[in-house]
Amino acid sequence: MFPYKPLPFANHAEGGMLFPEMITKPLPRLVRFDLDFDLPEHILPDAAPAIFLTTRPDLGDVTKGRLITIENYYEIFNGLLNPKQLEGLRLLVTQFPQQQFNATEDRRTDKPSLGVACFDCHANGHANGANHLVGDIRPQEFRHRIETPSLRGVNIQRLFGSQRALKTVEDFTEFEQRAAYFDGDMCMAAKKGINVLERGSQVHFMAEFLAILDFPPAPKLNIYGELDSAKATPAERRGEQLFNGKARCNACHPAPYYTDNSMHDLKAERFYKREMVNGMMMAHDGAIKTFPLRGIKDSPPYLHDGRCFTLEDTVEYFNLVQQLRLTAPEKADLVAFLRAL
Repeated sequence: MFPYKPLPFANHAEGGMLFPEMITKPLPRLVRFDLDFDLPEHILPDAAPAIFLTTRPDLGDVTKGRLITIENYYEIFNGLLNPKQLEGLRLLVTQFPQQQFNATEDRRTDKPSLGVACFDCHANGHANGANHLVGDIRPQEFRHRIETPSLRGVNIQRLFGSQRALKTVEDFTEFEQRAAYFDGDMCMAAKKGINVLERGSQVHFMAEFLAILDFPPAPKLNIYGELDSAKATPAERRGEQLFNGKARCNACHPAPYYTDNSMHDLKAERFYKREMVNGMMMAHDGAIKTFPLRGIKDSPPYLHDGRCFTLEDTVEYFNLVQQLRLTAPEKADLVAFLRAL
């Protein structure tokens, strides 16, 4: 039996965002009463991730440890962004009704809610461990977990959505508002107050801001995105050789951004039987988008559904799926290289 099974969803029979307690403590409006599930903080991204801008790399982290919200976005970014980017950021921190978070009686919060904002899940343009059930797979037991990916480096990506392969971030923004926010139910969306964003202005402004979100600095990489041998440790250099050699990671994750902007099917179903586990079917995943590995150390949990909590888990997962037969020292070297990206 393959050791990695889908994570259980306590009372999570429907879609809708599920937020870790680390996020709901400072933002109690995101607490749901129908869930009894959490991830420990040590396997989650920072609560207030750094923001690096392609337009102002000299500033470093422009947030200075602050979580960007509707209350402080203007104060922090006024003067750093042009008017369209600033308006796009405002929309990204504005709450809109969603399946579980709304003002109707059919909600999963004690009090009526204005909804959720894009940056509730993509905290500071990164990620915070929030997840949901994929919206376009049925029957219910075949739906699987989708982890919130980082928006850092969106400007170099050409596919959006882990399995949907939407071609632009504008397409993805509209898809989320029109369908995913309401579990694909058009009637419920109308009842709960769907907010259809205007493509030529609002969606465009949001994309303008997202396009300047940069990867975090990687001082050990040269201009080609490869290790600078003068700065790298022996373990990191050995890990890079494994990455480009025996482990075959670069077949899907080539430098400099460590993505091929394509989709691949690992066919992990070779290693387990199709059966129900905790109310979910252990079915095949199909083709999954290749996510960039730049800054990967900041983005736990890993894989499209968060099934791997650490980089060590992730290396072992691919060691098993690809049948690489990596030794313990080789796996440690590979992790050392990933942490340098």
